[in-house]
Amino acid sequence: MPEINRRRFLIASAGAGAAGLLSATAAVNWPDLMRAARDRPLADGAGVLVIATLYGGNDGINTVIPYADNAYHDARPELAYAPSDVLHLDQQLGLNPAMKGLAGLWNHGRLAIVRGAGYPKPDHSHFRSMDIWQTASPAEPVSTGWIGRWLDATGDDPLRAVNIGAVLPPLAVGARCTAAALSPGGASGKAERFDAVMAALGNDDPGDTPAMAAVCKAYRAARTADAAFASVKPAAKEHNSLSAQLSMVAQAIKARVPTRVYTVQLGGFDTHAGERGTQQRLLQTFDEAVTAFVQEMAGRDVVLLAYSEFGRRVRANASQGTDHGTAGPVFIAGAPVNGGFYGEQPSLTDLDNGDLKYTTDFRDIYAEVLARTVGADPTPSVGTGRNSLGFLSA
Repeated sequence: MPEINRRRFLIASAGAGAAGLLSATAAVNWPDLMRAARDRPLADGAGVLVIATLYGGNDGINTVIPYADNAYHDARPELAYAPSDVLHLDQQLGLNPAMKGLAGLWNHGRLAIVRGAGYPKPDHSHFRSMDIWQTASPAEPVSTGWIGRWLDATGDDPLRAVNIGAVLPPLAVGARCTAAALSPGGASGKAERFDAVMAALGNDDPGDTPAMAAVCKAYRAARTADAAFASVKPAAKEHNSLSAQLSMVAQAIKARVPTRVYTVQLGGFDTHAGERGTQQRLLQTFDEAVTAFVQEMAGRDVVLLAYSEFGRRVRANASQGTDHGTAGPVFIAGAPVNGGFYGEQPSLTDLDNGDLKYTTDFRDIYAEVLARTVGADPTPSVGTGRNSLGFLSA
């Protein structure tokens, strides 16, 4: 899908809640958070949800690896990992060798993996699929995100949700309320934020819905986040933008900032060629950041949820990469988590035109974290009839 230009962005923003992305009222700095922590600290026992978006479509098959399945090795003769290289979780599945920290969390019961997460009639477009995941509306495009609808339903405090970064993802935009945006540099002017957003935009696509345009912008922003966050916090690992973002979240939580939902991001997972090296580097970045964060939050009611807009196709392509697919794993980590596998493992041979068939509706995951971490009725965000998976205790 072509990228969107400046004029298109303004039109899309004017027609949806995305206008709040550039609003002065949506921007906060570190002193703002510290004042809020002093004046109205996070209540004792209040749960905090951290949502990590992995932009690009992470290859779930080479993340949670079915190393004992011959179909895996047959479909990816050069891209598959040898069983001896995989971090075994059970007799069938294991983690990518770059994910040693998450393997440790698994061993301590602090990591849940929901297998086969997806939605009916999957879409291979980055932007439409991310639109679906962020709005929780597979059937039709809507202009509000699932966290945005929670914000609309639960009050007026602008710090109930905070995005780490100047560009709000569509999931955080409601009809009436949006999350606040915390820039890595703290207090920056509106013009500087506008220029930062504009730098991430490209060419026109008249077929975009406003929500898809917002997804495109957030997707582009993820690709440029590394430079912005590279030196934000000295405690974060060098050159790890996700560590920097999660370091800011951890400091805010420990200071008792009254935020219930934080959003962070990592981009670059669109691995059509030379996948192994690129994905391993990104998964190591993810692993280091999440492991350190969960360890720092030990004993607190803090849950991290990580997802990508789709997985990849089962069969490797001719460029030693993988093309856009469908279902993939979702990670949930933290002290309150009941570790283990949830959802049925998708078959590598019973496919839908070369793609995995989803086995778990992603909205069931959202419903559980809203109900059991944030303590909210999930209906405004994900509708009724959702199934409990059990990775969080009631």
